[in-house]
Amino acid sequence: MQATFAPTREQAIQLDAADKLSHLRSAFHLPQHQGKDAIYLCGNSLGLQPKKTREYIEEDLKDWETLGVEGHLHGKHPWFYYHHFLEQPVARMAGASPLEVVVMNTLTVNLNLLMVSFYRPTTKRFKIIMEHMAFPSDQYAAEMQVRFHGFDPEQAIVEAVPREGEYHLRTEDIVALIDAHKDELALVLLGGVNYYTGQFFDIPAITAAAHKAGAIAGFDLAHAAGNVPLHLHDWNVDFACWCTYKYLNSGPGGVSGIFIHERHAHNDQLPRFAGWWGNEEATRFQMKKGFHPQPGAAGWQQSNAQILPMAAHRAALELFDAAGMDALRAKSEQLSAYLLTLLQDMEGQPFTVITPEDPAARGCQVSLLTDNGGKALFDAITANGVIADWREPNVIRVAPVPMYNTFEDVWNFVNLLKEAYRR
Repeated sequence: MQATFAPTREQAIQLDAADKLSHLRSAFHLPQHQGKDAIYLCGNSLGLQPKKTREYIEEDLKDWETLGVEGHLHGKHPWFYYHHFLEQPVARMAGASPLEVVVMNTLTVNLNLLMVSFYRPTTKRFKIIMEHMAFPSDQYAAEMQVRFHGFDPEQAIVEAVPREGEYHLRTEDIVALIDAHKDELALVLLGGVNYYTGQFFDIPAITAAAHKAGAIAGFDLAHAAGNVPLHLHDWNVDFACWCTYKYLNSGPGGVSGIFIHERHAHNDQLPRFAGWWGNEEATRFQMKKGFHPQPGAAGWQQSNAQILPMAAHRAALELFDAAGMDALRAKSEQLSAYLLTLLQDMEGQPFTVITPEDPAARGCQVSLLTDNGGKALFDAITANGVIADWREPNVIRVAPVPMYNTFEDVWNFVNLLKEAYRR
């Protein structure tokens, strides 16, 4: 929904009054600054804690306290089956079937496990296409996977780089790059939303191009999950993984999720690193030799479920189900449009917005490329109660999250930014 905005606090208050999701803010603990709610715009790095989180974790702590090992089968939410309690809401968030998703491990662990299965280079097909400025963990994982298979990363990893003078990758340029390397391409591995610029990539178009080239399409959705609507099954993505501590509000170092398309669900010949929790549930405790994976994504599990992080995730997912991703996305687009309008109204502008203008090509994050005084500007707004994010060498990342941020948060942030700049 596009609207005409006025750079006034009064309009921010009016927009908040009309916001049908405003009640969700009260479901979260808000950091404090000098006795008032801080202006928290850092959900792209760590989401806030839902008030239900402590209750849900304490339920499992109580089962551990009173039942001991029997909590695996007789707890309120038996630990043996815990990942099943998350399947439906995670599937809804990812645009997938429950067969295609599972919650396990942490993000980079899962990325490496998935590359074991889906990056299978040969002497002819060994290249990986990634975006320029991919998150470091993705770069490191790809580099070491390539080396593990005996290839030189300088030859095997191809980066999609923006055109000169531009900050974003054009979809047609990514598709052209895929086509240019199609005879040697094994994998296209991109972030769903780029962590630095906030660009939301055209996942279906990129996936289609990868498949046309005979390659696998995989995505790191750390900055996309819970931020933008996902339809991974319909988009025909081969695999994806994400963390849950950013937009999914499930705690620092929280558990990760994975998606594996159902066309791979019953292929027990896919190479993988096996663990006993991925074995068929019915025979898991027979302790026999021979790994027989569960069908679908659950067959990639390694170890016992991480119960306490999963309890935190369960509390957060309930809020997503209550709100619905379509409603969250509509508010997100309005919040970021309001932010961009206020920034454009700012005289002098000691920054360049490097996030795409097109709402369809961004999530809620807006990235400001600053001049040499950027860090001092950031420090000044931080001292006045803004919790945002500084990324080297000179970018301020700001994420008005629709789950708990308000239009007045956005107005206050820009007003403090103006005051800091005038000084």
